[in-house]
Amino acid sequence: MANSINTNAGALVALQNLNQTSRDLATTQNRVNTGQKISSAKDNGAIFAIATAQRAEMGAQDAVKQSLQRGQSIVDVALAAGETVTNALNELKSLAVAIQDAPTGSDTATKLNADFTAIVSEIKTALDGANFDGVNLFKANAAAIEVTTNTSGGKFTLKSTVATASGAYAAGGKIDPTAGTDPDGAGALVAFDLTNTAHRTAQYVEHAITNFSTVLADLGTKSKSLDRQLTFTSKMQDALEVGIGNLVDADLAKESAKLTALQTKQQLGVQALSIANQSSSILLGLFR
Repeated sequence: MANSINTNAGALVALQNLNQTSRDLATTQNRVNTGQKISSAKDNGAIFAIATAQRAEMGAQDAVKQSLQRGQSIVDVALAAGETVTNALNELKSLAVAIQDAPTGSDTATKLNADFTAIVSEIKTALDGANFDGVNLFKANAAAIEVTTNTSGGKFTLKSTVATASGAYAAGGKIDPTAGTDPDGAGALVAFDLTNTAHRTAQYVEHAITNFSTVLADLGTKSKSLDRQLTFTSKMQDALEVGIGNLVDADLAKESAKLTALQTKQQLGVQALSIANQSSSILLGLFR
């Protein structure tokens, strides 16, 4: 190639290499600063899109966890009330036996019946007060009470649809201490007609205990199911986070070594460009 002051091929090559080194250095510095090898769509559009979608999925999993935790709270409140009711029913059975033995119309019978009425009132109060966030599993509901279990819209039913006038737990199963339906009759789980002496017998209370225990067993099973669902959701979030990291996280040890090499390369590139730029001034010696 002819020596020329108009075209300096060496300087052009040195400048191209220096520019490329500067671009590589900027990319490496960005990876070190962000900790990610793909921090924007221009780094890798396809991987960036996948990571963005999975981050959205992780965010949605938080809403699922909140829904499950709300469900747990609803069931736990019902179980707490249920424990109170169970203790009250056990006491009612003792009173019912005593009432059967007490002479009719006696002062003892009157006091025992007063205690029986008071405890039935306590049961009603406990059941009515088992509310969390406006939901009471012991009351009638026109629509199913459900919680979200996944981001695809999956549901877990805390209580099936019931459309009855009185309190209800499940279809055909009422919980209303003031109702007069026999637990063995129209499916009532706990119902006391205080004007009916037959409802003050040990046998009647035993039916109520048996039926209500079934309710608590169902609630306990659902509480465990919600806990398993919550654990699964947490594990899913962890797996998603690790998966996103595998896609976009930078190897900082590797990038650190690369940064040092590029900084050295950049200095050498500047030196090479400086040498190439001096070639034109060398031509002046030919004209002396």
